[in-house]
Amino acid sequence: MNTNYIFAIERIQKEFAKNTSEKIIYISLYKAIKQCILNTELPNGWLLPATRILANALKISRTSVLKAYELLILEKLIVSKSGSGNKINYHPEEKIKQQQHTSLPDFSSKYPEISEKGISYLKNTSIINRLDNDVIAFRPGLPPLDVFPINQWKKLLNSYWRHIKSSGLSYSKSTGQLELKKSICNYLNVSRNVKCKPTQLVVTSGSLQSLYLIANTLINKGDAVVLENPLFPNVHSVFRSSQAKLIAIPIDNEGIDIKKLPSKSDENPKLIHVTPSNQYPLGVKMSLERRKELVDWASKNSCLIIENDYENEIANYVEQVPTIYSLDNEDRTIYIGTFNRLLHSSIRLGYMIVPSYLMPAVEALLEHSHRFVAPSIQMVMDQFIEKNYLYQHIKNSIRVAKERHDLFKILFATHVKTMHIQEKPFSSFHVLAFFNTEKTLKEEAETIQQLKSLNIMAYPLSKCYVDEPQKTGLIFGYAAVRSAIIKKNIEKMGRVL
Repeated sequence: MNTNYIFAIERIQKEFAKNTSEKIIYISLYKAIKQCILNTELPNGWLLPATRILANALKISRTSVLKAYELLILEKLIVSKSGSGNKINYHPEEKIKQQQHTSLPDFSSKYPEISEKGISYLKNTSIINRLDNDVIAFRPGLPPLDVFPINQWKKLLNSYWRHIKSSGLSYSKSTGQLELKKSICNYLNVSRNVKCKPTQLVVTSGSLQSLYLIANTLINKGDAVVLENPLFPNVHSVFRSSQAKLIAIPIDNEGIDIKKLPSKSDENPKLIHVTPSNQYPLGVKMSLERRKELVDWASKNSCLIIENDYENEIANYVEQVPTIYSLDNEDRTIYIGTFNRLLHSSIRLGYMIVPSYLMPAVEALLEHSHRFVAPSIQMVMDQFIEKNYLYQHIKNSIRVAKERHDLFKILFATHVKTMHIQEKPFSSFHVLAFFNTEKTLKEEAETIQQLKSLNIMAYPLSKCYVDEPQKTGLIFGYAAVRSAIIKKNIEKMGRVL
């Protein structure tokens, strides 16, 4: 007998035995199965036993089982499909979502209070850019997913599992596999002239984890953190949740405005976060002179710099500007990179170079929390770099992305008459679109909802501002979308907008 059936019969039998007071058999069975479903003893999608099998197990007539199932179908607690049987159709998570929108009961007398930091993180989850659906057009932050060399990756993964020894299945070092750290150091040396040692490098699941580790290693409540304004909402969320005092500094045509940075005597900031290769979302590349000024400012103010070099491979493909890390002679720059925005977001692999004095504390935090990225993924990535697949993939991705970028801009200008794409060279996997006449936050949100109704995604520019939004607009990701789909969706956008 099907093991699913055995499990279901055991649960139903137990509940059915409790309903002995009910004189009508099929009602008793209906109530028993319903209770099992509501208690999630029979989970959503679970296959119920065939009517004949359940009737034999309970020693009742098949007609009683059929009638009980019919009542459950009427209540939509089960669904019946010809050839597929009867499946549970109960989604308790939807009720939980509904409850979250209503006032919650006061549990303060029954359970311990949530910590101040826990409440702070809860308050700021809405800032994070996360979309809970599978729509790709035009979600920002995605590379050309369809050009990723899946077969190469599959072969490397198969090779890893063919040759792994039992000793390799134990715990790994929390900061990452030495082989991968060496490969990343070599890769950064060649691609960005970043010279570092494997002992300085931490393998993470991506930029967000890197920032979380930094914030929890350095930031106490009320500590000042300098941020570009606007910036990644996820960066804003992490530091706000860490209860830091956020100092938002505007961007000019050379990057973060040094003249508006606070002095040590004013705020005494611990950290300054910048995206110098391609400021997010405005796309400004920080000039060499401005980078030098920033290093000097950080030195004078005893501050650490977080150099978030996301998508640097695209931003620096034509013209290289030295990294802040390479200009810093005092070991006060934390260099962050990620493969999630270059290969694919499901890989969950990034890295950061940490100042020597900070490394023990970061490692201790890793030991107590995230532990490590799966060694199998790390070792495959090591081989992906070693065998030159990464360089080939970057070259291919940039070629495809550039074609889609140019097509997106041409089609957008042709079909969408109420907005225009920001004028700047190709330097990222996203573009920024402004309204021809400035819109309110409500109108920006309404536009996003209009697009959502067409199965088109965009992020709001207003969400990127630390304090009051200064402009409205939409951030589109085009790189993961094939040319035919770009054309189809932009035509739809043109009709609706």
